[in-house]
Amino acid sequence: MKSAILFSGGKDSTMALYNAIENGDDVKYLLSMKSKNSSSYMFHVPNIDLTELISEAVNIPLITAETEGIKEKELDDLKIQFKRLKNEGIEAVYTGALYSTYQKSRIEKLGNEVGLKIVSPYWHVDEEEYMNHIIDCGFDVIICGVFAYGLTEDYLGRHVTKDLISDLKKKSEKVPINLAFEGGEAETFVLDGPIFNKRIEILDADVDWHFDNGTYIIKNAKLVNKD
Repeated sequence: MKSAILFSGGKDSTMALYNAIENGDDVKYLLSMKSKNSSSYMFHVPNIDLTELISEAVNIPLITAETEGIKEKELDDLKIQFKRLKNEGIEAVYTGALYSTYQKSRIEKLGNEVGLKIVSPYWHVDEEEYMNHIIDCGFDVIICGVFAYGLTEDYLGRHVTKDLISDLKKKSEKVPINLAFEGGEAETFVLDGPIFNKRIEILDADVDWHFDNGTYIIKNAKLVNKD
């Protein structure tokens, strides 16, 4: 099946790509929607420009499109790209949706209108098993945004490890935290994994912190050969 991935560079869209490849799909494109609205309801924002590096690392062409990120209207911009994919012979679009019915239902509606199958391989997955699966598969994931009570500035830039998951589990006993961050608790970015031909090395980054939330902004990065 000729497929494309709705891709942000975060753990969930990267796992959707991994799943498509494991399923034997012919993945033709990554599609990244660059929202001008940091509070977009539909699209991941932190470090979205770096999807170009991941595209090169996995050797799959990247399609990028901008959107103002206005609620509901941003779907019109996505529909334009879905039509483009359809015209390119794409049959299915994979998404990293885990629990967000808001996102999944709207993407599926667009897919039906355009004639594309929408695949969300990790829909309603057990969050702890899923996070451990990401690590066990060999993906190197960092946290690049925190937006929930209990997640402090020192989480920014941290790698997602088994110790981090244990830490989050302890916090979730006191405050509601989805371990897979699907409640908007955090955003992530993937630096390496089994489908990467090269890994991403961060050369320069800044932390932008605002009292109880913030982002880890990668200012400069490059691809390097794997050891």
